[in-house]
Amino acid sequence: MTLLQKNKKASFNYEILEKYTGGLSLFGFEVKAVKQNVGGSISEAYVKIKGDEVFLVGAHIPPYQPKNTPIEYDPYRERKILLSRKEIEELKKKVKESNLTIVPISLYNKGRKLKLQIAIARGKKKQDKRETLKKRTTEREVRREHKFR
Repeated sequence: MTLLQKNKKASFNYEILEKYTGGLSLFGFEVKAVKQNVGGSISEAYVKIKGDEVFLVGAHIPPYQPKNTPIEYDPYRERKILLSRKEIEELKKKVKESNLTIVPISLYNKGRKLKLQIAIARGKKKQDKRETLKKRTTEREVRREHKFR
C-alpha cells in the first residue's frame, strides 16, 4: 500500500468520525498521472451523493501526457466512488440526520487498484482549531526537550 495523495487540511478543518474505503473510477491516463505523481490534489475536493451513487467533486488530476489526452478532458470532472450499496445507504442516513459532511482523506494504491479513503466528518469551529495548534506546538517542544537530554 503506497500513499499517493493526502488531504492534510481534512484533519485540521474537520473532526473525523468514521472512515470508509472505496475504489475510484478513472481514465487510464488519470491512473498513470496519479501513480507517477505528476501533480494534482484532493485537498479542495469534497464528496457528493446523487441518488444511489457517490461522486468525488473538485479533485484535480492532471493528464499524464497533455498532448495525448482528449481535447474535451476536464481535470476537475466528477469521479465516481465505488462503494457497496450498504455503505452508500449508511452515508446517506448519517449525512441527512445530522450536519455532517463527507471529505476525502487519502488516495493510495492497493496492488494495482487505486483506492480513496473518505470520512464522515463534522466541521471544527475556530476555537477547536486553535486548540489543535496549541497541542501541536506543545508536543513539538516536548520532543525537542527529550531530544537534547
